[in-house]
Amino acid sequence: MATNERASDLEVHLGYWLRFASNHVSNAFRDRIAPFDITVAEWVALRSLRTCAPCTLGALAAQIGIDAGATSRLVDRLLRKHLASRVTGTDRRAVQLDLTSAGREMVSHVAAEADHNDAAFFDPLPAADRDHLLRILKSFVAIHHLTEKPTS
Repeated sequence: MATNERASDLEVHLGYWLRFASNHVSNAFRDRIAPFDITVAEWVALRSLRTCAPCTLGALAAQIGIDAGATSRLVDRLLRKHLASRVTGTDRRAVQLDLTSAGREMVSHVAAEADHNDAAFFDPLPAADRDHLLRILKSFVAIHHLTEKPTS
């Protein structure tokens, strides 16, 4: 099945370079937080809970940008690790999620690792380039109405 059609090289695609860089940054972060026995998805949920807690599962799902089923599975893992808790208010149907003290401590530790990871990869760039890259990526996300936060 011979063809004379030319196939473009991988390296000419922006998506290739974006994925190449993203994989390296993400994998380094995953490895940095592995000693904390936490996944990137759990980190995103914990960090989001820090912003919106106490909140419902639906509110957390909206904050993360993933469906309620996936959020429920994430929350179950956080509950088993004693990093999050369910709190029932006066209306017993209204269950709120919150961070435990261990969860708040975990957010602080892992946030520091996220900062170190970012610094390791992006501090070598001139500040103007970092700012420009951030503006481009935020613009790209906005133009394409991307809402799901990276959890894998």
